[in-house]
Amino acid sequence: MKNSKISKIRWSFIIFFIPVFLWLFLLIVLPHFELLRMSFQGRSGFTLDNYRAFFSEPIYWLTFVRTASYSILVTFIVLIIALPIAFFITKVVNLRIQGVLLVFLLVPFWVSELIRVYGWMILLRESGVLNHFLVGIGLFKQPTEMLYNDITMIMGLVYTSMLFMIIPLIGVMESLDDSLIEAAYDLGAKKIAIWREIIIPYSMPGIVSGSIIVFMLVLGSYLTPKLMGGKNSLWFTEQIYNQIITYFNWNQGAAFGFLLLVLSSFIIWVALKLTKQDFREVIK
Repeated sequence: MKNSKISKIRWSFIIFFIPVFLWLFLLIVLPHFELLRMSFQGRSGFTLDNYRAFFSEPIYWLTFVRTASYSILVTFIVLIIALPIAFFITKVVNLRIQGVLLVFLLVPFWVSELIRVYGWMILLRESGVLNHFLVGIGLFKQPTEMLYNDITMIMGLVYTSMLFMIIPLIGVMESLDDSLIEAAYDLGAKKIAIWREIIIPYSMPGIVSGSIIVFMLVLGSYLTPKLMGGKNSLWFTEQIYNQIITYFNWNQGAAFGFLLLVLSSFIIWVALKLTKQDFREVIK
C-alpha cells in the first residue's frame, strides 16, 4: 500500500514536470544545438572559417577583450556598492524597514530594461534634467552632452545589474550570526578588520554567485551599451547582432555566440580557481 502511494506520487511528479522539460528542450536546448551546427556550416559544407574569423580579424577579438574587461570592471563596482547595501538591509534596519527597502530595490525592475535606460538618457542628455539643474545653479555655463561615452555606459550597466548582486548577498548575510560581529567589537576589532575577517569571508558564496550573474548579464547586454555608449560602444553582442540581423550571416553570428559562451565560461572558471570557490557550493 505504501509502495503504491510512493509510485503514484512519483508518477504525478514526472507527469507534472514533463511539460516543463519539454518546454526547456524546445526553446533552449534544441535551438542551441541548431546554432552550434550552423556555426560549423559554410557555403560548401563543414568549415572552421567562422571561428577563424574571430582570431584573424583584430576588430572581433579586441572587441571581446574590451567587452570582457568592462564587464569585470562593472562587476567589481557593483560588488563594492552592493556589499554595504546588503549589510545595511540585513543587519542594521528592523524587519519592517527591510521589507520597504526590498520593495524600493524591486520597483525599478518592474519595467523593462529599455524603459530604465531611457530614464537615464532623459536624465543625462544635453537637454536633460541634470544639465538644467547644473546650469541653473551656475556650475555649468551651458548644457553639456553627458551621454555616449564609456562612463555613462558603465553607470547604466551598474544600475541595471545592481539587484542581481544585492539579492544573493542578502541571502547569505541573513544567516550570519550577529553575535560574531558583536564579539569582534567587544574584543576591540576595527570595522575594516571585521569586514576583512568575518563579513567578507562568510559572504563569499554570495559574492561569487552574484558576481557570476552580474558578469554574465553585463557581458551579454546589448541595449545599455548601444543606447548609452553610442556609436563607439564596441560591445561584442553588437557584433553578433550585426552578423545575424544586418548581414544575415547566421553561421558567423552563431559562431560568435558560442565563442562568447565558451570564453565567458572560461573567465568564470579562472575566477573560481583564483578565489578557491567550489561552483557546486556557490549555486546552492
